[in-house]
Amino acid sequence: MALPGVQVLFGFLLAVPFQQGFQDVTDFQRTTYFVTLLLTALTTALFISPTAIHRFTFRLQKKSRLVQLGNRLAITGLITLSLAMTGAVTLMTDVLYGAGTTLITSIAVFLMFTALWAILPVRTRNYPDD
Repeated sequence: MALPGVQVLFGFLLAVPFQQGFQDVTDFQRTTYFVTLLLTALTTALFISPTAIHRFTFRLQKKSRLVQLGNRLAITGLITLSLAMTGAVTLMTDVLYGAGTTLITSIAVFLMFTALWAILPVRTRNYPDD
């Protein structure tokens, strides 16, 4: 389910440099953009990798390994996606409001992803069954 969102973010980021006014961005904004673009590309690769592995190992009795590896790739993809989304919010906030608001907003967004995508799942996993 996360892959379509990553693809939309990646498409948006690919179009940004061609927009009028991009040449006026600060060095911080340019660096944030580039790091966010690379994180989004990495996230896409991580989420699509299980499909490639499945194609190459089809009918080789590697299902257990595929599921284990796919889980690790998905978790890593969620980490890089949270960083990419935080980067996108950082970039937009800096363009719109400046440094003070950017720092506060970026920390809040990162903490939100950490709470919802890391802490909550781990707590749910460790919660005793009824």
